[in-house]
Amino acid sequence: MKVLTKEELKLAEKTLRRYLPRSQQVYGFVVLINRVEADPVDVLVDHWPDFNLLLIRPVRLVKADIFRDVCIFTKDDVSLKNTLLGKDILDWRQYLCLSFDLCFEEPMKAVASNRGVPGTRLDVCHMMTLHDPSDLPADRLSEQVSSLQESHAALVNNTWKFRVGEFSERMIRKMILNFPSCCVLDSDGQPVSWILTYCDCTMGMLYTMPEHRRKGYAKALVSIMAKKLHSKGYPVYCFIEEDNSLSYRLFASLGFTEDPSHRLVWYTFNEMFLSSQ
Repeated sequence: MKVLTKEELKLAEKTLRRYLPRSQQVYGFVVLINRVEADPVDVLVDHWPDFNLLLIRPVRLVKADIFRDVCIFTKDDVSLKNTLLGKDILDWRQYLCLSFDLCFEEPMKAVASNRGVPGTRLDVCHMMTLHDPSDLPADRLSEQVSSLQESHAALVNNTWKFRVGEFSERMIRKMILNFPSCCVLDSDGQPVSWILTYCDCTMGMLYTMPEHRRKGYAKALVSIMAKKLHSKGYPVYCFIEEDNSLSYRLFASLGFTEDPSHRLVWYTFNEMFLSSQ
């Protein structure tokens, strides 16, 4: 596979727009790669410039980098199988977390089986997108709203359902340092509600401390973050777990919509490697 250069990534961004919403996640990755200096990744394609498969692969510089996801966009299952079976693009001997379109779940399972790698379905999510933030409510919070600081990484990590110790805390620290975030501060200047931006440009990790719920913080933060992302020219979207009806209703009430034919799935492989670190 070919690793795209900086100039080629600009063309890839334009090309991926033609395949929205199915290319949304890799498009979000490429948008940020083209604008922000963050943790290095390789963007690989099976052909150039007319690719059928594009893969985002983190460059692993330290041990904790194994926690970073691999994201795959493919136009068809043949390209997926041929690429992942025919070439050593991924290190199947290590822990892997892959995200891809749910419609390619069976071909991906076949690839993993052929590789002799145990896999687990981690999550399936709706993808919700906001195209026009102009109708979002104005911020009327009386509390102070700010960006998260690096010192808040442990707090965010401790409340995240998918946390894995130092692995996820390092990822969250990088998110806070490199990408937009937003939080509500209490009278002592400590975050009580927050939302972050992942490296694929999705809004996520929305959380409010239990004692501060039912005050409208989540709705306000989503609105503020959506406007912030849109003002930077970033796509405004999020992933909502299938069983999280509360979050789905919140985002839908703010004008986010989904294409019901498109959902993302995350699979983990070799989880025993992660737990042994």
